[in-house]
Amino acid sequence: MAADLVLDGITKAYPGVQALSGVHLEAYRGQALALMGANGAGKSTLMNVLGGIARMDAGTISIDGASIEIGSPRDAKAHGIAFVQQELNVVPSMTVAENILISDFPTRAGLIDGKAMRRHTAALLERLNCPFSVDETVENLSMGDRQMVEIAGALAREPKILIFDEPTSSLTNREKRKLFEVILSLKQQGVVIIYVTHFLDEIFEICERVTVLRNGATVGTRMMGEVTPLEIVHMMLGQNHSQERLSEPRSGGNKPLLTVSGLNRQGVLADVNLEIREGEIVGLWGLLGSGRTELVRALTGLDPIDAGDLRFDAGGGLRTVTPQQLHRQVGLVTEDRRGEGLLLPQSVRQNLSLASLGTLLNSFLMIDRRREQALARDLIERLGIKVSNPAQRVGTLSGGNQQKVVFGRWLATRPRLFILDEPTRGLDVGAKNEILKLAVELARSGVSILMISSEIEELMRVCDRYLVMSRGRIIEELSGSSAKSQLMDAVSGKAPLEALAS
Repeated sequence: MAADLVLDGITKAYPGVQALSGVHLEAYRGQALALMGANGAGKSTLMNVLGGIARMDAGTISIDGASIEIGSPRDAKAHGIAFVQQELNVVPSMTVAENILISDFPTRAGLIDGKAMRRHTAALLERLNCPFSVDETVENLSMGDRQMVEIAGALAREPKILIFDEPTSSLTNREKRKLFEVILSLKQQGVVIIYVTHFLDEIFEICERVTVLRNGATVGTRMMGEVTPLEIVHMMLGQNHSQERLSEPRSGGNKPLLTVSGLNRQGVLADVNLEIREGEIVGLWGLLGSGRTELVRALTGLDPIDAGDLRFDAGGGLRTVTPQQLHRQVGLVTEDRRGEGLLLPQSVRQNLSLASLGTLLNSFLMIDRRREQALARDLIERLGIKVSNPAQRVGTLSGGNQQKVVFGRWLATRPRLFILDEPTRGLDVGAKNEILKLAVELARSGVSILMISSEIEELMRVCDRYLVMSRGRIIEELSGSSAKSQLMDAVSGKAPLEALAS
């Protein structure tokens, strides 16, 4: 059977980086093709070529046996290609209907036809089983609902080829199930689906074939029924990947670095008490809506608190601090690295030095560029950040390397406490392993870490203790040797029903 979409010999280079080297990909109508690879393997670049966002240097693209030219997103749209990107392209100040049809508003007598726009978008939202109104302003929606708006916008073009780039990264389980139902419907309609993700379980549920890239080249293509998850990981990394512990749990011994007593925020946090000791990794575990991120934001002054006593040892023993003072003492790796952690248009050098500018000033109170350059090169080498040079724009790096830049910025300030909020979200298994190893190395050097992750397995590879949250409270403390079932049991019966169902 001849493929309906063929990308052959696709090559793309950026200054100092060979992003794609003769990539070959085939996809078929009525099927979903999983595109897998480690961060930096070339997945996004390849899809940007197909979506008209980037121009290839060499190669051919064929649809239904005919060679086509794609030089812009407009060209891609003309050939029936739609792209649901990982980084949302919605306009927060506009309505849902306006966002969905932003590239093709219906008109009447030369003016936008509001009734037709709402009618068309209402049908799309019903198809996706979305609970919000077409007239709702997007900035009032959750990240998951914004993702559904992005997907509805792609469906509005009635595509023949639909690319999903990490579509479930912001979705709850309920929203993910809705998306999978839509993908099944699209396959039944004969649409070509290309599904880019880091979640192996998803591709075995919805995809028929998988193509794996490594270092910008095609490693191979397999039918899903002929390959195991471990084999895919081996193809991605070129090596076996272990889920064993990176560090055996340690108990007690060290003195407290941070103590929190009676932390409250009405309707969000209730009587939170915790202690973090020097050189230990504490996992903060809980289901959706348990208050994990809200606790971190309250601790660091990003959200207000109603009451609570915070004591921190900045040298010389525990002393009372405000959340704002604590913020200046910790390295905070936020859940949203692109939205909150990085200045995407700026260089890697500028992002790495951002938290250390006060130490890089010369006698004229200007930034000493040579010292800034030296700092950046030292951190790049220390963390193994893959970059052509420190002047490269940080927005062009892979997700794993972007996360290393966030780590590097705080490492330069030598904090005694790191707070990591979903530090491996959106990363492949190899990049996740590197980030977890970095956390272990920091702990061994005496740095304390409070780590949030939605993946219990990740916490269980590195943590010395677990704090379990539900409904804004810490309901239990477990040792690092606890089994996965014990963490799950700790929240069962104590978590809100909507969280358990998500």
